[in-house]
Amino acid sequence: MNKQKLFAAVIILLLLSSNAFFVYSLLKAQEELSENKAAMEDSRSKEPILEFTFLFIEKVLKAEGEVDFDTRLDLENKVRNLEDAEILGQWNRFVNADNEIEAQAEVKNLLGMLLEKGK
Repeated sequence: MNKQKLFAAVIILLLLSSNAFFVYSLLKAQEELSENKAAMEDSRSKEPILEFTFLFIEKVLKAEGEVDFDTRLDLENKVRNLEDAEILGQWNRFVNADNEIEAQAEVKNLLGMLLEKGK
């Protein structure tokens, strides 16, 4: 009878310790899941900035001639849809540049800002 009680106590102790291990594993997994969700959400929030950057490069920097009105309007709408005051301000400095040299400096600033915010 004494051996049975000892055996039962050992089994109960093993079961309790395994339960504690699984609870710990569950909590760690939930923590990792939460961190991954936050990282994914951060990544998703940067997608529009990267999409705008690629569009800007394709339509403006790689353009052979002057950028047409529809393209400028599309870019203007997309930059406003980013809802980022800094990027919009830099965009306005670029489009309102007085001369080509100033525009080149502002486009460098714009690209730098886009890449910084998109990473």
